[in-house]
Amino acid sequence: MQIFYTVRPGDTLYQIAKRWELPVESLIAANNLKAPYTIYVGQQLSVPPGVDVIRVRPGDTIFEIAQFFGVPQSVIIEANQLFPPFIIQSGQLLKGPPGNPYYVVQPGDTLFQIASRYNVITNGQSKPELIREVNNLPSNTIFPGMKLLIPYAPPGGRGLIAYVSNVGGIYDLWLYNPTNGDNRKITNGLGESSSIPFWSPDSNKIAFVGKSEILYVLHLMEGTVTRIDQFSEGLGIYISWSPDSQKIAYTKQNDIILYNLNTHQFQKMSQPAATDVQWFPSGTELLFQAPDVSGVSQLYRIRTDATSKRQLTRNTGGLLNNVRLSPDGSYVLYTTPGASISIIYTLEISTGSIFEVRGGPLAKNYFPVWSPNSLTIAYSATAFEDVGYFSLIRTTGRRGEDDLTRSVSNCFATPVTWSPEGRKIAYLSGCYNQGMASEMWLIDLLHPVPIRLIEGALITSLQWSPMPISLMNKTFTSLVYNVQLQYPSHWDRVTTDRYEGPDGFFQVSAISSDEPINEVCHNEAFHQLLPYGSEPRINKAQIQQQEACFIFPSDDQPPEMRGQAALIVRYPNPISIEGSTYNYFILWADQDHINEISSSLVFL
Repeated sequence: MQIFYTVRPGDTLYQIAKRWELPVESLIAANNLKAPYTIYVGQQLSVPPGVDVIRVRPGDTIFEIAQFFGVPQSVIIEANQLFPPFIIQSGQLLKGPPGNPYYVVQPGDTLFQIASRYNVITNGQSKPELIREVNNLPSNTIFPGMKLLIPYAPPGGRGLIAYVSNVGGIYDLWLYNPTNGDNRKITNGLGESSSIPFWSPDSNKIAFVGKSEILYVLHLMEGTVTRIDQFSEGLGIYISWSPDSQKIAYTKQNDIILYNLNTHQFQKMSQPAATDVQWFPSGTELLFQAPDVSGVSQLYRIRTDATSKRQLTRNTGGLLNNVRLSPDGSYVLYTTPGASISIIYTLEISTGSIFEVRGGPLAKNYFPVWSPNSLTIAYSATAFEDVGYFSLIRTTGRRGEDDLTRSVSNCFATPVTWSPEGRKIAYLSGCYNQGMASEMWLIDLLHPVPIRLIEGALITSLQWSPMPISLMNKTFTSLVYNVQLQYPSHWDRVTTDRYEGPDGFFQVSAISSDEPINEVCHNEAFHQLLPYGSEPRINKAQIQQQEACFIFPSDDQPPEMRGQAALIVRYPNPISIEGSTYNYFILWADQDHINEISSSLVFL
């Protein structure tokens, strides 16, 4: 749930952000504040997670620490489970949360306004029903003084995030769907805490090293797993997919191995101590790290037929780690020399120029990854070791320019991953008492408020699919309505034209009206029974090159409608059902799924 700070006399946004070491842009986005960003005494601000720990100094009291954070003493006492007489020791670490885990309703508030103000939004649509559900409200009616828990909403987006977690005590691969918050386990006892998912470029397959150091490839649509190879030590194995998603490249012992998933044949290239092999976009060359004749770590490129090997670097320092080729093949990034000191560098391949990334304050910069457009690098920088370590989630340009902190994780280091369109970054947090991560977060660079996606079980790695895919792998076909579409495989048939699941539904029909589509959409949206509430929104669209509209419900839609939205599309050619002519197709579905289902719609 979101945490709320009540503004005190003399507070400014900058001071509040600095108190928790937050980017001020994140605090502004968390509350949807408008320029000139004026705040007032008594205002409730949702504060994103930041550095909420302080090390007790000699003579410190709970009162003084509470004053420093600007919160009541009770917040410090409750957060640290202190008991009378509330004695604290010099050197002790105390948590100082920004305030209360609830919002106090103000005069004039509505659930819709609160949801919009505090980013309870999915795909740009306010989700007040999530606030109603988490607070067990019987209706949308709220009154001043009421204390409301404010949840995070699934942010929306078309890709899927693969991650490794130990739900139930066994590590497996899972998929998170940012469109509706759905989590699904996709392996059964095959994972390890060290497993890392590697998506194929077409997002149909995932390679990973799992149980007993075995290299597996999971075929998502078929639900099958192929066993490829086995290692003596699988930790740190990097797997690269060919651009056509047909081959994988990896290193084993002193060889580079190229494995063809179609023919199940492999090719070996002898390259002693090589690591981080990966394909250039052409599909005919490889990049890798290996020692030169003097034993010094260098970067090389070589053709896939093992010819034309060329050295790219003249390194005289330590090992080049985390080598990653940019998606366009023009730059390479790497970290060096090791874990205690880890600096990010980039190499411009065409010129040989090397650039250093300024990085975090402790020179501990980890898990750098390229954005899909090859222009930006996201990474994790360890900071604030005096209060038990936190990580800054940062981005930088490919020459080290515009190096900025975007968010804060309470882990020593966290892997990061980009969304398919390169606008969002997901990362891990929830490393309490220096443990492993138990939360997954996301930040949108254009609206930088951190959103928690998952909490609970341990999470060790994550990677966003490179393509906008979905888990909708069942097909619905209707010869009556001349349509075909995809829907979640766990939904069950209710009638010939309706399917439902615990997280949504869809139903199809047709409309015989001869009126223009604007009138048809208006008549459906403002039906006398108000199935979409009193103020539904109508959005014009085009589906399969045909005129269409979406209808989204307003805040006061009856709860029994289960968030029903609608899509109306003009048929390419009118259809006939039992002697009557129908000009429009209509799809009803819950608003969390209607965009995804409609994107798969095909007229037969």
